[in-house]
Amino acid sequence: MPTCAKCGAALPDHANFCASCGARAGTNQAGTTAGAGEIPSNIAALLCYILWPVACALFLILGPYRTDKFVRFHAYQALYLGLFGIGLGIALRIPTTILKLIPVLGGILNFLIWIVYGAGIFGLLIFAVVKAYRGEQYRIPVIGILAAQKAEK
Repeated sequence: MPTCAKCGAALPDHANFCASCGARAGTNQAGTTAGAGEIPSNIAALLCYILWPVACALFLILGPYRTDKFVRFHAYQALYLGLFGIGLGIALRIPTTILKLIPVLGGILNFLIWIVYGAGIFGLLIFAVVKAYRGEQYRIPVIGILAAQKAEK
């Protein structure tokens, strides 16, 4: 008879969740499934954000991860977040270039806009990494909805 990896309680043969603690059956201490030689799902998900876009592509192609909806969701969300950041950076380039034409105030506003842009994208990235590590499938507005739809296919 199998036992729960989290609390040690006995589990029925085909149980999906532990009746004592509610943990998913067949999960490690972090609460994510992993076989021998595999990266746990939560680590694979956070690597999608950190090693963008290479990890995203690999986890969408490689065997055990391409069928894991949690990893697929975070891979797509990381891809969309990166593309959004690039697109927003390109879109900000035109108004900030025009702002630089204003002698002193333009330079200051230009600097502030890029600081807010960089801090915002970085903050969103850190937030997504923490959520992925905790095993949560947090949906970033708009991007997360698209990622969830794509991951379900």
